[in-house]
Amino acid sequence: MTFAGKTMFISGASRGIGLAIAKRVAADGANVALVAKTTEPHPKLPGTIYTAAKEIEEVGGQALPIVGDVRDGDSVEAAVAKAVEQFGGIDICVNNASAINLGSIEEVPLKRFDLMNGIQIRGTYAVSQACIPHMKGRENPHILTLSPPIRLESQWLKPTAYMIAKFGMTLCALGIAEEMRAAGIASNTLWPRTLVATAAVQNLLGGDEAMARSRKPEVYSDAAYAVLSKPAREFTGHSLLCEDVLLDSGVTDLSVYDCIPGSELGLDLWVDTPNPPGYPGA
Repeated sequence: MTFAGKTMFISGASRGIGLAIAKRVAADGANVALVAKTTEPHPKLPGTIYTAAKEIEEVGGQALPIVGDVRDGDSVEAAVAKAVEQFGGIDICVNNASAINLGSIEEVPLKRFDLMNGIQIRGTYAVSQACIPHMKGRENPHILTLSPPIRLESQWLKPTAYMIAKFGMTLCALGIAEEMRAAGIASNTLWPRTLVATAAVQNLLGGDEAMARSRKPEVYSDAAYAVLSKPAREFTGHSLLCEDVLLDSGVTDLSVYDCIPGSELGLDLWVDTPNPPGYPGA
């Protein structure tokens, strides 16, 4: 499977995991339309939509940076229309845009609640809805949403606001899988077992110490590449974990993704162990 000539529409890919996924398919010669809000450098967040586009083109892809807000339906529709006008259609839709606040119900104000649920749930719905008409009839159309498996054990039902937002993304993706099954459009979710070295981990989850206990963003991008390579009509409706996907695709040593080899890895939310059952160290 190669993504040469295929078109990906991805939300929030100015940096981190989204950019890594975009560059992974771009290395095959894919077209990437990326919609994001970051146009000017941020003191704590590396990259803008324009630096991301440059990186995508440097690895061999074609990039179309589009400034937009995934919460705004008209903005999303316009962004998708630009992508279709330039590239002729959409083969892959990746719902990556997300906001994070791990505060409790006593700490997260409604404005921040609305921001997270607007970006995560409304954004996933809006981007998917706008892309679907342009994915029908494509050779192997996939929607991939970066959200966790839904875990209803008591310890995973908090923090309330962030839990609702991320589970909402997954519910949206799984609903789309059933509605689009007959059309042959796959919809799956993907989530890492461990922390992944991103600006969010650096800034919100423990700084350098947390980064040292993380895996590289490539653990996500390589897993995404494997999922997007699967037959869309046969592989849909799954909530997947990156490391499981990689082992299933033939990777034998997950330590190549560790930021610091041999370090004790930190678990991501909604995950019990850093490695799949049966893998050394699980």
